[in-house]
Parts: sequence; structure tokens; C-alpha cells
Amino acid sequence: MDFSFGAEDEELRTRARAWLTEHLVGPYADALGLGGPGSEHEGVDARRAWERELGRGGWIGQGWEAEGYGNRRLSLTGQVVWAEEYAALRAPGRVGHIGENLLAPTLIAYGSPEQRDRFLPGIARGEELWCQGYSEPGAGSDLAGIRTAAVREHRPGTDGPFRVTGQKIWTSLARDADWCFVLARTEPGSRRHHGLSFLLVRMDQPGRVDVRPIRQMSGTSEFNEVFFDGAVAAEVVGGEGNGWTVAMGLLALERGVSTLVQQIGFAAELERVLGAYVAAGTGDPVLRERLVQQWAELRTMRWNALRTLGATDDPGAPSVAKLLWGGWHRRLGELAVAVRGAAASAGPAAWAPGIPYERGLDEEQRLFLFTRADTIYGGSDEIQRNIIAERVLGLPKEPR
Repeated sequence: MDFSFGAEDEELRTRARAWLTEHLVGPYADALGLGGPGSEHEGVDARRAWERELGRGGWIGQGWEAEGYGNRRLSLTGQVVWAEEYAALRAPGRVGHIGENLLAPTLIAYGSPEQRDRFLPGIARGEELWCQGYSEPGAGSDLAGIRTAAVREHRPGTDGPFRVTGQKIWTSLARDADWCFVLARTEPGSRRHHGLSFLLVRMDQPGRVDVRPIRQMSGTSEFNEVFFDGAVAAEVVGGEGNGWTVAMGLLALERGVSTLVQQIGFAAELERVLGAYVAAGTGDPVLRERLVQQWAELRTMRWNALRTLGATDDPGAPSVAKLLWGGWHRRLGELAVAVRGAAASAGPAAWAPGIPYERGLDEEQRLFLFTRADTIYGGSDEIQRNIIAERVLGLPKEPR
């Protein structure tokens, strides 16, 4: 199979690199490398402004199956080229990726024309940010067990908006988001995947939406818990009671280009760990073999992502990708501290009373701590294996 890029893609690569180089100046240059996994708290103001800069350049929504929203359309390989150049220049971590890559394609597939016209332009301009309200304390990977409820507010002569009450957890970017798409139970007494609806909730509702950061063992707070107390949800995507279909359709969109972008960051982390190994000068053959194994697996993940890039009819592709990169990244974190030896087990080197804990962690320690969650968030390994077994291989469902 040919994984090379054509002349048109290489021309785009040159143009993309030139645009990024021209615009990554001033405060955006100061934000280079900020905002990746484990550091979503870094440079938020600059990254939000950068989102609008991308919107003015037409670089948001390149893969949308809809035109006329100010975005330039690119082929799949063109999207990969842009993503590779973006990652290679260490451009600021995106704060609009949930709206661009998850909500927007979902609205295009399931939303009404009015909903597309209302929400897609704001995403394409980089002006409205979104977060995802799926997981709950008692329903993490098992979305069918959610308990957040929404009740229709009836008004004379018409149905009013829903009022949402409940709790969501592990919500990335909730503190900065303008909107949240929420999976809620709109049919009282319904069970499992029945009676759910996909609702759009504005976050700026004082007294009705409360966001509380979750402090992690790395000292940072990428994730949040969100409490809804009668919050207004004026929009239902895909029709009332069809939330499960819409939610599963959204999860199927987490594939391809975003995985390839992620792998470029992984490659940079692996290079740093390799540099630490060389600098240590021990020549440990076991660690050397583990480093080679990590390199080979990363190349395999890239080829697999390219192979499945356009496989929209493969329900197992996202689960296979998640299993591959989750385990790989966790092992890299373990390898990072193994290369450092006993020094990596010590507390933060720069820590002292009055200094925030996370500032004393070095990059290897932060990588190790954050990657402990890689095989859990976004759907645990167990859930991904069940999806492959049941939906791809046709095996009997796991007893409940």
C-alpha cells in the first residue's frame, strides 16, 4: 500500500508551513508547545485568540461535509498534511477541536439546517468553544447508564426548552467552553440506551451551570465536573429520544486525522526519552530494546491510521486506534521514568513550600503521571475490546 503524498499535497504543505510561520508570532510564538494532553491549563487566552486567527485563515472545518461557512475544503491527505505541519511547528494546542471535530460533523449528519446555520459559523470563525457532556460519576465508559435528566418546559400553545439537571464528569475545557453538548435522559423511567436525547446547553447560565476543576495527581486540572441545576437546553439534535444514535455517530467520528496529529506529538516525546537514555550513558540493553519497540510500534500506528483514514464503514477502527495509542503512550510514560532511574522516583526537584506542586515536576514525571489515565479516559480498554468483539466480530454480548 502506498502511503506517500502527491504533488498537490506537497504544494499544500509548502503553503501551510508558510502561513503558520507568518502567523505564529508575538503572543502566539510564546504559546508554542502549550496546551497538549496534560497541560490544557497553559496559555488559554493566547490559544483562544489563536483559534480566531485560524478561523480568519479558513483553516477550521477542512473536512466538513458542508460548504459556505468560511472554511476551506481539503482532501483527507490534505488534512493530514496540514495537521503534520501544525504539529511539526509546535503550534498552540487547539481549544476548539471538540466543536470542530466532534460537534460540527454531528450537526452536519443529524442536525437541522437551522442548527447548522446557527452553530457552524461560530465554530468556523473560532469564536464559540464547546465541551462534551457524556461521562457521569456512575457512568464513565458505560454511557447507557447515565442519569442526568431533562424535562420539557411546557408553555401555552407550544413546547418550551428542556431543563437539564444532573452531573457530568471528566469534562475537558469546560471552564473555557461557551457551549456543551449533553447526553441526557428525556423519557422518565427509561433504561439503558432508550429515552436519551442529545441536547445543546449554553454554559453561561449563572446558578444553573457550575464547573468545578478536578485536581489530578500531576497537580494540574485538565478535567472538570459540571453540575446542571435546571439549565436551559433550547436545542435537540436528531430529535427527542434519538440521543443514543446521535451519540454513537459522534463517537465514530473520532478517527483518522486527529490520531495522526497525536502521533506527531508522541514522536517528539519518544525523541526526548531517547535523548535522556543517550545522555545517561548507561547503555542498558533492556532499555534500548524497549526504546526500539516503542519506535517500531509508533510507525505501525501511523500506517494503521493512514490505512483506515477513509474507512467510514469500519465500526472497529476507532476502537483499534484507541487500544493501540492508549497502551503505547502509557508504556512510554513508564519508560521515561525507567530511563531516569532512581532520580525519577524522587519528589519534584524544584519543589519548595509555596511553589505549586506541578511546577516542580519535570517532563518525564509529568508524562508518567498523566499517561496512567490513557487506557481509561475516552473509553476504557475493556469497553474498546467489547466494541470490537460485539460490533465487528459478532461475538455474544458481555453478560450484564
